Amino acid sequence: MTENELILFDRLEVIRKTIGKYGESNFYVSFSGGKDSTVLHYLIDEALPNNTIPRVHINTGIEYNDILKFVREMHKSDERIEIFNSIVNIPSMLKEKGYPFKSKEHAHKLAIYQHGGMTKAIQRYVDGLREDNSLSRFACPKVLRYQFSDDFDLKISEKCCDELKKKTAHRYEKKSGRSISIIGVRMDEGGQRSHQKGCVVFDSKNNLKKFKPLNPVSDEFMDWYIKSRKIKLCRLYYEPFNFKRTGCKGCPFALDLQDQLETMERLLPNERKQCEILWRPVYEEYRRIGYRLKKNEQGKLF
Repeated sequence: MTENELILFDRLEVIRKTIGKYGESNFYVSFSGGKDSTVLHYLIDEALPNNTIPRVHINTGIEYNDILKFVREMHKSDERIEIFNSIVNIPSMLKEKGYPFKSKEHAHKLAIYQHGGMTKAIQRYVDGLREDNSLSRFACPKVLRYQFSDDFDLKISEKCCDELKKKTAHRYEKKSGRSISIIGVRMDEGGQRSHQKGCVVFDSKNNLKKFKPLNPVSDEFMDWYIKSRKIKLCRLYYEPFNFKRTGCKGCPFALDLQDQLETMERLLPNERKQCEILWRPVYEEYRRIGYRLKKNEQGKLF
């Protein structure tokens, strides 16, 4: 038995035991239509043949058109695929709550500063120090320190995902009576997810809220499983697009934002325009300081 086969056996057992313990009727799959959630969809079926767990796609309004098409095509042959629409007005929400910038951690700390001023914890982040005053790996980049001042007036927040996805998911849970989401996040994706060990997440009352069967698996395992099971992904993962991830299009949190926009400009020009309109204040700031987007490069479509 190969290493990947051993990992597969382990993941199938974890899925069977966890869902068996809490009851299939309490679960739903958070189905983005991306690579990881598509693998998760097939993995659950392999672990639990003939399961009736809903695959719920939350349509935020800023999903790639091809992702929505992929989800709708799957729905034609699988009634467990459901599309649940967000009711959030995105431009109004961003103006009220704040725009994403750099990362969720940075946006969260900047939002705290903008609402309540400088605290000791925020000052340590800006200075790049831990509580013991030793150097921290998770410091504010020097190029962004200017944001922690009264001169920077663009409202920033990490709440975008909460407003568009989490609140919509809570509406689905209330409507369906299913309270445990099965999600396809993995530690290998990096960022905050790299610190989230374990496959289960409980709330303050010790109720299971999230189940992450893919959390410990590697990119190598994912590619092996897709190939061995002949799984078809959304076309954005293939030539000529070659996307690595397909979350909200043009998201300012994306590390490869420049590459995404250049690919969209060549192949998905209308969606590229939508990104420029929606995220304009952040894109303009990125370009002004040469962070994540090419310095002083203007949106070519405007």
